[in-house]
Amino acid sequence: MSKNGLKTAVLLGGLGGLVILLGGLLGGRSGATIGLGLGFAFVGWSYWNSDKSAIRAARAVPVSEAEMPEYYRVVRELTQKAGIPMPKLYVSPDLQPNAFATGRNPEHAAVAVTQGILQVCDWDELRGVLAHEISHVGNRDILISSVAAAVAMGIMYVATMLRFAAIFGGGGRDGDGANPIALIGMSILAPVAAGVLQMALSRTREYEADRSGARLIGDGEPLARALLKLESAAKQIPMDIDPAHAQAFIVNPLTGRKVQFANLFRSHPATEDRVARLRAREWAS
Repeated sequence: MSKNGLKTAVLLGGLGGLVILLGGLLGGRSGATIGLGLGFAFVGWSYWNSDKSAIRAARAVPVSEAEMPEYYRVVRELTQKAGIPMPKLYVSPDLQPNAFATGRNPEHAAVAVTQGILQVCDWDELRGVLAHEISHVGNRDILISSVAAAVAMGIMYVATMLRFAAIFGGGGRDGDGANPIALIGMSILAPVAAGVLQMALSRTREYEADRSGARLIGDGEPLARALLKLESAAKQIPMDIDPAHAQAFIVNPLTGRKVQFANLFRSHPATEDRVARLRAREWAS
């Protein structure tokens, strides 16, 4: 298992453990089972509908090969190299240069680019971006991120139940009353911890897609140049996208918003670091 693969397993395990811990605090063993069941329910729904919700959120529309032959040519070349099926191709009307991949598996994948990225990147740079997105599909990152998001939602739900239990009584292990202050504290801290783990997982998968994408085309420079262009444009051109879908994009589409979060809550690695890794040829090792 690669270093990033190990990080992914550890972070997903941490999220799953939080669900079970919260469920246990709420209702002992039966509560832990309920918490785990809720996590799986959220995962299933998110996994099955990931492509539809992401495409709808980006207001993306399908394009034909006759309309965009170069788009199809590049993606077909990359998917053949990666050994995965051709995804559906979309274009979003957003003027912010960006791109994303979605879908529950390689057989039901979709790739979308914005009008903005078609205007600022040449096709060599777009090839690097699309290699990154195809790598997300091949690495099944959409499933991994859906699982992480779903489990985080489950944690939020159980944390809300914990607060009600602390206020109105109940909870505890196997029927014993628990300290209401401890329950309230856990109900606040657990979602924060879940958010930290989820964002760390997202950053790990972005690094891995950068590495895999550079390997796919045998060069990290096109993606490095594209990332610098996209980061600069994202600070100037806003995108109307909800935060839940922001982590799907190759660069954070919310970068230009005035409210910035601490590094722990960044859904994407620092662009400067990504570019440095690509130019240092870390992907080749």
